[in-house]
Amino acid sequence: MMDQPAAMAMRDALWIALQLSGPPLVLVLAIGFTVSLLQALTQIQEATLAFLPKVAALGALLLFLGPWMGEVMRGWAGRLFDQVVLVGGLP
Repeated sequence: MMDQPAAMAMRDALWIALQLSGPPLVLVLAIGFTVSLLQALTQIQEATLAFLPKVAALGALLLFLGPWMGEVMRGWAGRLFDQVVLVGGLP
């Protein structure tokens, strides 16, 4: 079944999605856990205290990993277009 081009493309798309979404999700999870623990220990229940550190850290991470993410997406799109040409989708 994995010899089919559509199945291979879907497998690659899922793998790329996992690679690109993993680091931001892990970072936001870790920061959320840390802030929740801090709030539970100090009994400070401020909504912005939970939100702002996540946004700032996620923005910094995306600035740092943005070029790598773009390169991964560009490489995947190039491979996908090459597979379309090999299958005969374009003249």
